[in-house]
Amino acid sequence: MKDRINERNGKNMSGLLENVQPAVKKETKRVVMITGAGLILMWILFAILHFTMPDKVPFDYTVILGGIGGGVIGLEMACYFASIGTKVTVIEMLPKIAGSTDPEICELLMRTYKKQGMDFCLNARVEAVTERSVVYSDASGRHEIACGRVLLSAGRRADVTGLNVEALGIALERGAVVTDRQMRTNVPGVWAVGDCNGKLMLAHTAYREAEVAVNDMLGKKDAIDYSIIPSVIYTTPEVACVGETEQSAREKGLDVQVVKAPMALSGRYLAENPKGTGFCKLLYDRKNRCVVGVHMVGSYVSEIIYGAAMMVHSKLPVQHLDKIVFPHPTVGEVVREALFLL
Repeated sequence: MKDRINERNGKNMSGLLENVQPAVKKETKRVVMITGAGLILMWILFAILHFTMPDKVPFDYTVILGGIGGGVIGLEMACYFASIGTKVTVIEMLPKIAGSTDPEICELLMRTYKKQGMDFCLNARVEAVTERSVVYSDASGRHEIACGRVLLSAGRRADVTGLNVEALGIALERGAVVTDRQMRTNVPGVWAVGDCNGKLMLAHTAYREAEVAVNDMLGKKDAIDYSIIPSVIYTTPEVACVGETEQSAREKGLDVQVVKAPMALSGRYLAENPKGTGFCKLLYDRKNRCVVGVHMVGSYVSEIIYGAAMMVHSKLPVQHLDKIVFPHPTVGEVVREALFLL
C-alpha cells in the first residue's frame, strides 16, 4: 500500500515513518496522555481517501457507514459529495442515520438528503466490497450496489499503542483509558485527555479536558461536565445539540416538557431559506425549572449552540432566560421564540 501511495503522490511517504526518533527515557512527576484515536485506522483512511480522490467530478460514490461512531463523519462526507453532483448511497447498520442524534432531526435529514439525490440502506450489514460494488444484507436478503468508489467511515477507537500501559497498571475499558472528572487515571500523576479516554471524540472536548487536567495539576478546583459539551454535524442543513435528549431524559427519570419552534420564526432564516424546514427543540426540566437539552437543525446552528450550552450549564430558570435580548435579524432568535413556548 505504501508503495502505491508513493507512486501516486510522487514523494517518499514512508519517510513519515522512518524519521521517527528512537525512544528517550525522561523522568517526570506528571504525565498527560494525549495519544488520540486509532493511528492504524487513520493511515488506512488516508490511503482510501488518497486513492478515491477523482480527477474529474462527479463520479459514483458509495459511502459505507458503520454503527460505531454514530455516522457523523460519513454523513458529512456524503453530503459534500452529493453537493458536487455525485450519486451517493449510504449503507448503515442502525435503523436510523446519525446515531444518537434526536430521531426527529434524523428524519428531517433523511428527507432533505433524499431530495438531494442520496439513497439510504438502513438496518443493513456490509458483507463484502469488490472492485466495483458493495455487497450488503438486510431483512429482505442479500443485495449488491454498483459503485465507482467506496468511503469507509466506521468510526474510531482509542489508541494507547506502544505506551506499555499494562505494565504501569493504568486501567482500560474497551481499550480506552479510564479517567475521572479531573481527567486522572487510576495511577497517581497520570492524566488522560482527548480520544485516548474514549469519552467524546471531539476536538473541543479534548481542549476542555486538557484545561481540567492542567488545573488539577496546579491544585485548582475544576471538573469536566460532558453533559454541556455541544456536538455538531456539519452537513446541509447543519445539526447542533447539547444536553439531554428525550430518550436520555426518560432514562434518568426526568420530568421534561418538550417544545419545538420552527426556524421559520426567524425572519433571517425565512429570507435565506424560503422552503426551510429546520427547527429548534428545547427540553425543560419541570422539577428543577431549567432547560436541560437543546437540539437544532438549520443554517448557522453550529454558531448558535454555544449560547444554548450556556443555558444548560447555568441552569437558570426560564423567567431569567426569556429576558435575554437577541439581536434582530438573526437565526438565533428562534431560541428565544422556543423559550416563549415554555
